[in-house]
Amino acid sequence: MGAAGWTVAGELPARWVIHVVGPNWNGGQRDPDLLAACYRNALAVADELGATSLAFPAVSAGIFGWPLDDAARIAVDTVLRTPSQIVAARFVLFSQEVFDAFRRVMSDSGE
Repeated sequence: MGAAGWTVAGELPARWVIHVVGPNWNGGQRDPDLLAACYRNALAVADELGATSLAFPAVSAGIFGWPLDDAARIAVDTVLRTPSQIVAARFVLFSQEVFDAFRRVMSDSGE
């Protein structure tokens, strides 16, 4: 859980796609470190590739059912606190509800 790998991006407007499989809250995988590991490992792969920017989804916050506020807090805290050569990290979020959760966390963290 949380391992990261990469592929070329094909026709996407990116050089690579970094893949992670997040923990399934609905399936009983509720250890926050498993979710944080997805972000840490993606950052490590990005560093290996020499990337300087990275776009993240809200890992596990969709069909896997991770509670949104907790998923947002783990994502933002992990990306901010993990040493990396990434200079621009973006969260690409799939709904207003998810966006609002991330906005709350980022406002609380001063980012």
